[in-house]
Amino acid sequence: MPKLHPCLLATTLLLALSVRAETLLCHLTYGGETRTLRARPVSSPYTVPVQAIGSYFLFRMVFQKEPRELAAIKLYVFTDRDSGPVPIVQATHPYPPPALKKARYGFTGLNSVYEPIRDGELQYWCELSPAAGTER
Repeated sequence: MPKLHPCLLATTLLLALSVRAETLLCHLTYGGETRTLRARPVSSPYTVPVQAIGSYFLFRMVFQKEPRELAAIKLYVFTDRDSGPVPIVQATHPYPPPALKKARYGFTGLNSVYEPIRDGELQYWCELSPAAGTER
């Protein structure tokens, strides 16, 4: 059996791991439009940006697996005010989340957040996927 060069072996292993990396999927519905946001695990929660949802909400997903004592999935919803973002929802879920067999709305359940000024509604729910993907 031929031997693989150590660099080739390491590259092959890294590619295999990245393809199989766990991904956090959050399904958001706002203004009649549904989209799925994806997040990979991060080493520092401070580098995770917010994503605009419509003209009022900002959504942030922090998926941290290590260090083990800080492992969690944190979800934030902000209002996008002229004076800057204002937090209105913050939810922390354990990682790994409890095993739910075929849960309709993932490990978070269906959540609804309402605009206090414009009377709109943002609904979201999240799940973990063993496969990687891109935002749609």
